[in-house]
Amino acid sequence: MSKQSGFHVVTPLLESTGMSKRMGTTVFLKMESSQPTGSFKIRGIGYMCQNVASSNKSRGVICSSGGNAGMATAYAARKLNLPATIVLPSATPQLVAQKLKDQGATVKVVGKVWDDANAEALRLAESEGLTVIHPFNHPLVWKGHSSIVHELKASLPSKPGAIVLSVGGGGLFCGVMEGLIEVGWGNVPVLCMETVGADCLNVALKSRDLVTLPDITSEATCLGAKTACQQAFEYSKRPNVISEVVTDLQALEAVELFLDEERVLVELACGASLAAVYSGVIQRLQEEGRLPKPLDPLVMIVCGGGSVNLAQLRHLQAVIRK
Repeated sequence: MSKQSGFHVVTPLLESTGMSKRMGTTVFLKMESSQPTGSFKIRGIGYMCQNVASSNKSRGVICSSGGNAGMATAYAARKLNLPATIVLPSATPQLVAQKLKDQGATVKVVGKVWDDANAEALRLAESEGLTVIHPFNHPLVWKGHSSIVHELKASLPSKPGAIVLSVGGGGLFCGVMEGLIEVGWGNVPVLCMETVGADCLNVALKSRDLVTLPDITSEATCLGAKTACQQAFEYSKRPNVISEVVTDLQALEAVELFLDEERVLVELACGASLAAVYSGVIQRLQEEGRLPKPLDPLVMIVCGGGSVNLAQLRHLQAVIRK
């Protein structure tokens, strides 16, 4: 199953001593940060790009992305000899734009948030005959992401007590839900984490309707979709799904603690899921009876992120702690 895209690697599943001690149960880290492009996105996007290339009908691919999806598209396209255009919102760090150019992609900066960049990508796809690679809302992308769960099934002795992941537009979440159903783990609790100001799924659940955020105010710009995808919204209504929100500060503190304890630097979007342990979200859910106590082994999907370096971390520290 994990061979479905030739571009992603089977990532390590590591036990976290620090997190396990905090939780009183074994905590496993699914290290998607060690993918060739720095995040899980290469699974689904690599899979979709392969499908595009095998059809021989495409003049190239285009992706609207503030970072990781664009990086995955540029990487897979280079490997497949497909021309790639990546449309970035202006909030994207300069280091991301440079990394995309290094992969041979054409980079365009349009609008303030992802939704603006996406509108431009759709326009260019139409006028230039390019194939749109959606960063999160496509069945082929979800299919590629589902490989994470097949790898977990192959390496865990029994089914996990819960899986924790970050939600932006919902692509990873949809892939994990699909994978859980495929391996017979359909009732495993899934904890969806977002930051305040990029919490489109949590707001939709509370409104019981797929709402669009007026703006992205979180610094976790990689979580910055103003509307979750419809499939994510449908999955989120299931009884085994829990949606929680943390502040940018809690996500930042999680990034710092993770760097200290695990020696890995991840972006703020990933910090949202790590904060489930570091900020006591899971412990609170256990006290509320929404997660079992004691909990079977917990799996944290360390989604990683290519748009973080020391300078970016210092910038986030300055902005969030001001």
